Amino acid sequence: MAKIEVTKKGAETFEVTVRGATTTTHTVKLAVDYYQELTGGKVSAETLIEKSFEFLLERESNTMILSSFDLPVIGYYFPEFEDTILKRL
Repeated sequence: MAKIEVTKKGAETFEVTVRGATTTTHTVKLAVDYYQELTGGKVSAETLIEKSFEFLLERESNTMILSSFDLPVIGYYFPEFEDTILKRL
């Protein structure tokens, strides 16, 4: 299982390092309103992003994950994203 590290870089910007067979680094933007919509503030933004990467890694390798993206983009590729995340938080 890959190790996921989430580091806050700015108000809405996070760096995610995924250590697996290959180590990858990703820049993720998480708007405050989208964060509130998904979590209601019940978990940290870092936890939301970590769970989102767990979701992605169940579907593709870390080398296939975009190097930079806004978190809602996951739902364009995987329509079940938001429902799945809500159940996991």
